[in-house]
Amino acid sequence: MPSMRAWLARRALFAFILTFIAARILVFLIMARRIPNMYFFLRGTHVHHLNYGIFLLAAVGAFLLLGGRAGKALGGAALAYGVALALTFDEFGMWLHLGGSYWQRASIDAIVIVAALLGLIAFASNIRRFESRHIRASIALLLALIAFGVVLYEGSVKIGRVEGPRLESLEAASSP
Repeated sequence: MPSMRAWLARRALFAFILTFIAARILVFLIMARRIPNMYFFLRGTHVHHLNYGIFLLAAVGAFLLLGGRAGKALGGAALAYGVALALTFDEFGMWLHLGGSYWQRASIDAIVIVAALLGLIAFASNIRRFESRHIRASIALLLALIAFGVVLYEGSVKIGRVEGPRLESLEAASSP
């Protein structure tokens, strides 16, 4: 039976992955004009979904600090936290380059890293129970993750040069 920490992390990871997939599908469908434009505009400015995530993160934080923190309430907070993380980190590239395109590689990299961290918290054994074989496996995993990150970055730079302009023009065409 998983610990409370692992159970909460698994709920957050579940909500995180589902929300990321749903957000990307909706964006693709809107941009391809397969569904109506559901973007929220405030005086002509597109309010990106990272803003919804920030407000939800603030609400979850306030709830955990000021409200009930037991059983089902914690489980619900973990789900809301996962949704908020996905909405926020899906547009991580915009944190770095305000006014930049939705299609920044940094957003995908951030999603992969957050999902990996939630997965480690959810499924890794307690570090106090680590044996030498666990330490060796962790080092090997860390080295593989670093190598993956380098390859991912290099590949994304090349893909960005080829596909970036097309995706940015598609994004611009879908705005009102």
